[in-house]
Amino acid sequence: MLKKWGPIALFALWLTACGRLPDMQPAISPTSSQSSVSSSPRSTSQSTESPRPRGVEATQQGSGVPIPTPSGPPIDLYVVQPGDTLSAIAYERCGCDVEELMALNQISDATLLQVGQRLRIPVRTKYTGPMLQLLPDSEVVYGPAYRNFDIASFVKKQGGYLARYSERVNGQVRTGAELVQLIAQTFGVGPRVLLTLLEYQSSWVTGEPNSQQKLNFPLSHGHGGQSGLYFQLGWAANRINEGYYTYKRDGTFAFRLLDRKRVLAAQGLNAGTVGIQNVLALTNGWEDWQKAVDYSGFLRTYETLFGDPRRYAIEPLIPEGLEQPVLYLPWPEGRTWYLSGGPHGAWFSGSAWAALDFAPPDVVGHCAISQEWATAAAPGLVLRSEDGQVWIDLDEDGYEQTGWVLFYLHIASLDRVSTGTKLARGSRVGHPSCEGGAAESSHLHIARRYNGEWIAADGPISLVLSGWRAVNGLAEYEGKVVKDDQVRHACECWETEVNGIVSDNPETL
Repeated sequence: MLKKWGPIALFALWLTACGRLPDMQPAISPTSSQSSVSSSPRSTSQSTESPRPRGVEATQQGSGVPIPTPSGPPIDLYVVQPGDTLSAIAYERCGCDVEELMALNQISDATLLQVGQRLRIPVRTKYTGPMLQLLPDSEVVYGPAYRNFDIASFVKKQGGYLARYSERVNGQVRTGAELVQLIAQTFGVGPRVLLTLLEYQSSWVTGEPNSQQKLNFPLSHGHGGQSGLYFQLGWAANRINEGYYTYKRDGTFAFRLLDRKRVLAAQGLNAGTVGIQNVLALTNGWEDWQKAVDYSGFLRTYETLFGDPRRYAIEPLIPEGLEQPVLYLPWPEGRTWYLSGGPHGAWFSGSAWAALDFAPPDVVGHCAISQEWATAAAPGLVLRSEDGQVWIDLDEDGYEQTGWVLFYLHIASLDRVSTGTKLARGSRVGHPSCEGGAAESSHLHIARRYNGEWIAADGPISLVLSGWRAVNGLAEYEGKVVKDDQVRHACECWETEVNGIVSDNPETL
C-alpha cells in the first residue's frame, strides 16, 4: 500500500479521526490569554459597503464549464464490514434492491463480498436545500479574486481575537493570519470564506469568543476532540472542497446534517454555494442549517466583513473549451516509473480527484529518499518549495491564483529546487520521498490547478502526460492511464506490463 492518506504530515489521520499531528499546541501570544473569554463579542466591520442581507438567485454561469446533469441520485461510499451481505446493505443503507447495488458497483455475483471492499450507495431523501447562491465560485476557491488580498493586514485591522492568536504547527509558531494563509494555499479555498466562517461561528475576527467551546473549537467541529485553529480550518476547508468538487463532478450532492438528516442540494446552484452549505450542514441540525444558509446567516456575516460578493466575481472561472498545456511525464527520458495511484484527491479526500501517484524503481515499499529525479513536466517558475511541496507556475506571472499551476508533493528537501527558479521542461525538481505527507513508500504525487481550482484528472480537461490520459476507477487511487492501445493500471506493485511507464521527457541539466 503506497498511499491511502492525505498529503501533509499525519493531518489526514485526524481528518479520518484516526490520529492527530504531533507538536501542535496553541501558543497564544503574550498579549493574549487563552483563558480569557469575553461574554459580548464586538463588531468592528471594515467593509466599504453597507452590510445588508443580499443574496444572488442562482443563474447559469455564462460560457464556463457547465455543471453536469445528474444521471442518478447522489452517491455515498460504504466499506464492507464482517458479516455484511449485499441484501442487508441494500435494505439498511439505501432502501434499494440488490440488483441496483450490483449494477452501480459492477458486481456480477452478490455472494462475493470482501471485508474492506468499498461500495457505492445511492442516497435518497425527501429534503432539499434552498435555491440561494451564497458566493460565486471565484470567491470560494483561492483564485484570481485573491491575487492582491492581504490576509495579515485585514486581520490586524479587525483587531479581534484572531489578530492575537498563534499556534505551533510542526515545530513552527504561526500567527492566526498565517494559519488562514496556509490553509487557503494548500487546500485551495478562499481566505475570505474561511474568515467569514470564523466570524460567523465564533466572532474570532472582529471580537472575542464568548465561551470556552468557541475558544477551543472556533468552527464548531468537536469530533475527535481536535481543538486549535489549524485543525479547525483544515477540517472546514476539506468539507468545503467536498461539496464544491463533488457537485461539479456529479451535478448533485447530499448533505449530512448534524441531526443525521440527508438533504439534497438544490438543482441549479453553483459549486461554491454547495461547498459552503456543506460545511455549515455538518455543524447544524435542519432548523439551524436553514438559517445559516439563508440571507441572515453566513451571507450577512460575509457582507458585514467584505461587502457585496458580486464585486469579487470572476466568471467564468474555468472557461468552456479550456485546454491543458502540453505536459510530459515528470521523470527523465528512458526511465521506467510505476503508476502507484490512480486519480485521487489532490489535497485530502474532499478535493477533486486531480492527482496521480508515480513510484520510482529504486525504492520499493519504504520511505528512503529515491536517487531518481522528478523533473519538470513543462517550463515554469517555482512559486513555493517547502514541506515536500513544489508549486510550478506555468504562465510565470508569479501568482499561484492565476492560470495553470503544477503541484508536486513528496519531494525531499535534499537537492529540491529552490523558490524562484525558472525551470525548462525536463529540469530537475527533486527526489521522490515520503516528505510532506503521510505515505508508506516514496513516490511523486502530481496534480494541476487552473485559476486556483483543482482540475480533475479525468474530466472535461483530462490530465494527459506524454499522451497518457488519466481514467477514474470506482474509488480513489484505483483507475488507469491509457495511450492509444496501451493501458497501465494503478497498482501497489512494480510490474512493467501492469503499471510501468517509460518516459519521453529529455532531462535538462
